[in-house]
Amino acid sequence: MLQLCASDIRSRLQQLPQGDLDVLFSNIDDIIKVNSRFLHDLQETASKEEEQVQLVGNIFLEFQEELEQVYKVYCASYDQALLLVDTYRKEPELQRHIQGIVEAVVPQAGSSGLSFLLVIPLQRITRYPLLLQKILENTVPDASAYPVLQRAVSALQDVNTNINEYKMRKEVASKYTKVEQLTLRERLARINTHTLSKKTTRLSQLLKQEAGLIPRTEDKEFDDLEERFQWVSLCVTELKNNVAAYLDNLQAFLYFRPHEYNLDIPEGPAVQYCNLARDLHLEAFLKFKQRLEGLVWQPLCSLAKALLGPQNLIKKRLDKLLDFGRVEEKLLEVGSVTYQEEAARHTYQALNSLLVAELPQFNQLVMQWLGQILCTFVTLQRDLAKQVLQRAEGSMAQLPHHHVPEPAFRKLVEDALGRTSNQLRSFQETFEKVQPPPTTQPLLPGSERQVQALLSRYGPGKLYQVTSNISGTGTLDLTLPRGQIVAILQNKDTKGNSGRWLVDTGGHRGYVPAGKLQLYHVVPSAEELRRQAGLNKDPRCLTPEPSPALVPSIPTVNQVIAAYPFVARSSHEVSLQAGQPVTILEAQDKKGNPEWSLVEVNGQRGYVPSGFLARARSPVLWGWSLPS
Repeated sequence: MLQLCASDIRSRLQQLPQGDLDVLFSNIDDIIKVNSRFLHDLQETASKEEEQVQLVGNIFLEFQEELEQVYKVYCASYDQALLLVDTYRKEPELQRHIQGIVEAVVPQAGSSGLSFLLVIPLQRITRYPLLLQKILENTVPDASAYPVLQRAVSALQDVNTNINEYKMRKEVASKYTKVEQLTLRERLARINTHTLSKKTTRLSQLLKQEAGLIPRTEDKEFDDLEERFQWVSLCVTELKNNVAAYLDNLQAFLYFRPHEYNLDIPEGPAVQYCNLARDLHLEAFLKFKQRLEGLVWQPLCSLAKALLGPQNLIKKRLDKLLDFGRVEEKLLEVGSVTYQEEAARHTYQALNSLLVAELPQFNQLVMQWLGQILCTFVTLQRDLAKQVLQRAEGSMAQLPHHHVPEPAFRKLVEDALGRTSNQLRSFQETFEKVQPPPTTQPLLPGSERQVQALLSRYGPGKLYQVTSNISGTGTLDLTLPRGQIVAILQNKDTKGNSGRWLVDTGGHRGYVPAGKLQLYHVVPSAEELRRQAGLNKDPRCLTPEPSPALVPSIPTVNQVIAAYPFVARSSHEVSLQAGQPVTILEAQDKKGNPEWSLVEVNGQRGYVPSGFLARARSPVLWGWSLPS
């Protein structure tokens, strides 16, 4: 009958998912193997009638462990198989198909269908103690086979007891290994007085243990297994994170495609390299990425997911351990416990027994799985390197230095990299020596008198200019527009914060962010420039040609250059680039303010700050000249 279940019926139910078939028939193949050997040994006792009863008892004792191992696995999944059968009954067409297959192979199954076949292994293992007990009752107590039969009856009863306990532990474990993703609202909905009472009692028990008021229940065997499990879980997590980072870097590497750029080099090593890079990107690297995801990443994710159940089970064991300790304490004080407390006690014992029994096997399987994943990863790397070398052989033979020995080629590459490095270093040093021109914001209209007052009071080293609009948020903070000139009174606030400076605007004092201030470069006014020019025209001495100077107002010179860049803020202004030729149309604005000049730049007219303009260089060579 078992052979029919395992071969004929299962082969005809291939339309069912493989997962369903695994649950329905579980480890029935292992049961058939054990029972085949068991039957063979029983049949051999038929020729020894005088010793047959004793031999039968010895055979049951020999197969005790094997029978327990195979039948407890089947019995543990039996309830889940019945749930699947009930699910099939809700689909009439599928149920008729399954019923027809079962009745064609096993007519005596009747309307029970699959249920009739699935219960056969359970009936067999439970009948063995009854059969042995019947033989024992019909055996003379003085016979030599009697004690053997007694041990066999006791052994088979223990087998059934152990199977029931294993099934109960599995049921408890299946209840707590489920990992549910609940929202906060769903979690709150599950809270009631019972759960609050349990949580409070456990917390109280834990605090008593931590304070040393009650002894802590210790289990050295489980603690060692849990430590090993946590170490294995950490290995899986770290490897998963590393593989994820590797895949990200590989994706970034594949995103860069140098062979798609037009190098404007019609032939030579560059073309050969582009062809090789194109070949590797389109085939070798993409195939490697696909194999890496399928053979390394996905198994690693499945392994990490498999760890969630045991992790949740270990966490629940800790909660049940607190319940167990409380029940044991009450049992010592009172001598009796309630039904619920006894159930909690048994739940802890079931969880602890299951974990102690299965964690070693689980840890070993995870380590084997990890080893296989690592071996696969190394193999993929080796295959990729081999494939790249094979594809590169043809291109390498066409390179100009393919005939050079490896040491000489290494020296050649090092020399080329050294020269390139020196060139980059020289360029960096030259680049760092070039200082950018100071960026000075234009003065606000009408603020020249205020600037002169601050300059005369604090000196040029204390003057700073606001680079962007400042909106004060505190009682002592100032609100200042962009371009405002202020004098620094203190470079920190009263709390020692160097990010807020105390400044004077000429009318108000307060704090502003230090990051929005830059040192103001005082530009000489037109009168100062004319005064300096008058000193240079002293007829009693020869003077060199003056260097270009910034002029806020140039009434006599029409062609100047922009000393600093300027960005127009309205349609009345015009933008400037440093060094750009500028034609001055009027050296003042419509109100006669010389701080703004009307200019023409590239055919556009508008106002610019006069301080941003400088005289153009004289075409005359530098040297000494007589004053006119």
